[in-house]
Amino acid sequence: MAFEGLTEKLSAAFKKLRGKGRLSEADVKEAMKEIRMALLEADVNFKVVKQFVATVTERAIGADVLESLTPAQMIVKIVNEELTNLMGGESTKLTISPKPPTVVMLVGLNGAGKTTNGAKLAGFMKKQGKRPLLVACDTFRPAAITQLEVVGQQVDVPVFQMGQIDPVDIARAGIEHAKQHGNDIVFIDTAGRLHVDEELMEQLKVMKAAIDPTEILLIVDAMIGQDAVNAAKAFDEALDITGVMLTKLDGDARGGAALSIKAVTGKPIKFVGVGEKLDQVEIFHPDRMASRILGMGDVLSLIEKAQQSFDLKKAAELQEKMKKNRLTLTDFYEQLVQFKSMGSIADLAGMLPGVDAKALEGADLDKNALGKTEAIILSMTPAERENPSILNSSRKKRIAAGSGTQVVDVNRLLKQFDQMQQLTKQMAGMAGGKLARRMGRLGKFKGFPFG
Repeated sequence: MAFEGLTEKLSAAFKKLRGKGRLSEADVKEAMKEIRMALLEADVNFKVVKQFVATVTERAIGADVLESLTPAQMIVKIVNEELTNLMGGESTKLTISPKPPTVVMLVGLNGAGKTTNGAKLAGFMKKQGKRPLLVACDTFRPAAITQLEVVGQQVDVPVFQMGQIDPVDIARAGIEHAKQHGNDIVFIDTAGRLHVDEELMEQLKVMKAAIDPTEILLIVDAMIGQDAVNAAKAFDEALDITGVMLTKLDGDARGGAALSIKAVTGKPIKFVGVGEKLDQVEIFHPDRMASRILGMGDVLSLIEKAQQSFDLKKAAELQEKMKKNRLTLTDFYEQLVQFKSMGSIADLAGMLPGVDAKALEGADLDKNALGKTEAIILSMTPAERENPSILNSSRKKRIAAGSGTQVVDVNRLLKQFDQMQQLTKQMAGMAGGKLARRMGRLGKFKGFPFG
């Protein structure tokens, strides 16, 4: 999970501060040393760390903090604010051209995932009501055109291609095609390159001059750490990029790239890829990310996911059942399917305040596990699904035989059913718009079912 190590180290530093009733300047500086080390170990740019620590220290040793009744909380607040500022302050959306189509050039290093993430962005914009077009301008890599056509089909977005001719000519023709066919946003998939390859970089400059894109979006892999920052700097110097999409953020346990890119280049992170699936792309919110880094959760993003995935009518029905303690195994299976569409359980847990997401790694259900769950539930009688407490040893043996599983699998499912009830209740409430009443409870939610 992104920022996992950083979150742990920052939490440890804040814990030491909370143990003190009053803070001295020495206490603050000692905590800043730990924060500095945590940021460096997270692969945050050295100059960025130096400036960040200096800013936080200056604010933290002020009289309003040291004389506060809750100085540790004040310091957490300062760190939260400065992390948010470091990552850009607020989210930055794609610029939409007043005269369609909006043209977005996708650039980046070899292997950064431009083709796949271009499709992700196109699918995302389609959900926003746009009519996107993908243009295949990667004529360098074998099978790149075919790959774009495959992922384009998966997100139901048309792909324009002209084979292996001059990519600049393809880009021009693709934009003209968009004008004629009512496509209001065009994503230009370019060939990957090393940022030191002057010839290929020159080709991008020529393309930029030829098509005058609304946006030049750099696709960069978060897993490569400071190399991602260096790449962003090089592409920005060459092309004056307008923003960054950071991919594989779900696998970047350190997080240094996300914390450094804006400070080094001055250009915002606009999108993040948070999984391999083509719908796993999000707008980057610096304030929400800062809260997650500090273990404060990201309830707003969680609610957005819930609203997108949950059937509100069913959620309301589920909530009523929960009030009456009437959640059945049939309800449980339906909720598992909906949770699966929202992302991993560990990632969802990381959005809840006070929840240790690390403890939930491995708790997710894959497709095979969901299939096994369905088989077990369908092998039960309606009465058993309605009231799992009646499942004795002989019933479990019958269900296992009927579903092609083992009794241990049946027991595991029943345990998961018990553990999921609390979280399911909270999620159903959020999806039903009960945020205001739930916020206080979420702040007190210290455990998590699978933990």
